[in-house]
Amino acid sequence: MSSLNVELVAADRKVWSGEATMVRARSAEGEIGILPGHTPLLGVLIEGDVVIHSAEGDQTATIDGGFLSVDHDNVTIVAETVRAPAKA
Repeated sequence: MSSLNVELVAADRKVWSGEATMVRARSAEGEIGILPGHTPLLGVLIEGDVVIHSAEGDQTATIDGGFLSVDHDNVTIVAETVRAPAKA
């Protein structure tokens, strides 16, 4: 089964990285879901939760806004501040 390589990064640290089956976040245009094989994308994120669906369970982090980049099943989320993920 395909997976995504995900990195969630705050301005001062790497918060989470690993493999995931899906990533959900709130963009300026609305909620977005990223699955393996998604077309390349660079998006602006607004304040809200980022949910990473991984084999260890769902990881949820709250961001203050930032950017999301998708390229060849690599997802990078960069935010100024991130409240550390907690198992959902």
